[in-house]
Amino acid sequence: MIFAYDYRIDDFENGLRVVTVPTDYPNIVALYIVVQTGSRNEVESGKSGFAHLFEHLMFRGTEKYSTEKYDEIMKLAGADRNAYTTDDRTVYHVTFSKEDLETIFELEADRFQRLKVPVDLFKTETKAVLGEYNKNASNPVNKLLESLRDTAFDTHTYKHTTMGFLSDVENMPSMYDYSLEFFNRYYRPEYTTIIVVGDIERDKVISLTEKYWGEWRRGDYKPEIPSESDQTGERAAHVEWPVETLPWAVVAYKGPAYSDEAKDMAAMELIGSLGFSENSPLYQQLVIREQKVDALFYSFEDHLDPYLLIVAARIKDSKDISYVKDRIIETFEGFKSAAPAATELESVKSHLKYGFALSLDNSDAIAGALAVYIGLRRTPETINCLFEVYGLVTPEDIQSLAAKYFDSRHRTIVTLDHNQR
Repeated sequence: MIFAYDYRIDDFENGLRVVTVPTDYPNIVALYIVVQTGSRNEVESGKSGFAHLFEHLMFRGTEKYSTEKYDEIMKLAGADRNAYTTDDRTVYHVTFSKEDLETIFELEADRFQRLKVPVDLFKTETKAVLGEYNKNASNPVNKLLESLRDTAFDTHTYKHTTMGFLSDVENMPSMYDYSLEFFNRYYRPEYTTIIVVGDIERDKVISLTEKYWGEWRRGDYKPEIPSESDQTGERAAHVEWPVETLPWAVVAYKGPAYSDEAKDMAAMELIGSLGFSENSPLYQQLVIREQKVDALFYSFEDHLDPYLLIVAARIKDSKDISYVKDRIIETFEGFKSAAPAATELESVKSHLKYGFALSLDNSDAIAGALAVYIGLRRTPETINCLFEVYGLVTPEDIQSLAAKYFDSRHRTIVTLDHNQR
């Protein structure tokens, strides 16, 4: 069992779930609030980016606690707080001393249930989000991945990043009324899981939850996430970068959705490490020996719906773009033609297992790791199930699943370069 901490799950009538994990790390408590709402939930045309926008707006106060008052209380408590948005979830997290548990619970419950952002402040914040979009767009990798998603997907909301489409972000200041609707849809108890890890007593946490979150009303909105049709041919795009930069190439295949039962996504993660990690033959060839590439990474992220298996390379010379792209494709193809050695596969499994276990070395790290999987399945047990599936993957599974997913018809290639091509 990889997640060996004792935990309790408590479900409330309004749909709210609370996961408590007592630890031996003294005095510190990590509170993570997972809202199962990300850019995936932005189903209406012209209205992308709102999950990320609310990551900002949630720090803008209520009638009871203004932004300044909220910040002051957090500062006096010595609390470390932040938030992040992904395709499938938005996560708010605070780490603090256990003596401030009730204070933090009250503050968080207040903003989740009674957020109030005036129109003028809303417009200011939406302009700040546009500024963040523009800043991110100045990074070649962000633009590369934005183009990749837009090219690879037709109808699914994974087509846009968490920032949203630029035209939608530019139009946000005029969409105050819609923002209220978005908040009322998704900031509801049935979409929310509270994770409390650290020097805690479960009964006290439940008592505080009943006190401050018990009257939060369940909603009734369920989004219809559009299904992506089968990709029937290789796709490609090129990004012309306006200033001098090293070129990039990214190769991606349509992959499976997260599962803690089927072997598909577990096998893909193992392939990522076998084929594209710093210990892989491809990395040793392109980065170490030939020195044609100075950065090579893979991103086989777990998602609620089928997403992308991505490998990207930063290339030192434009003339080597095709060469590097072909080597990446060859590596994918190699898994179809030959199964990996059993000893090599077991070594990768062991590295993943113990790397994950060793990362759980404090209460905040435990809560942060849980938040990822809570966003997918709302239970810590999915971690144990997933690692059981890892253990069952055989070399033959790797080969057969590679043949299933690494089909050229399901491939998308995007390049980025300063030179006109």
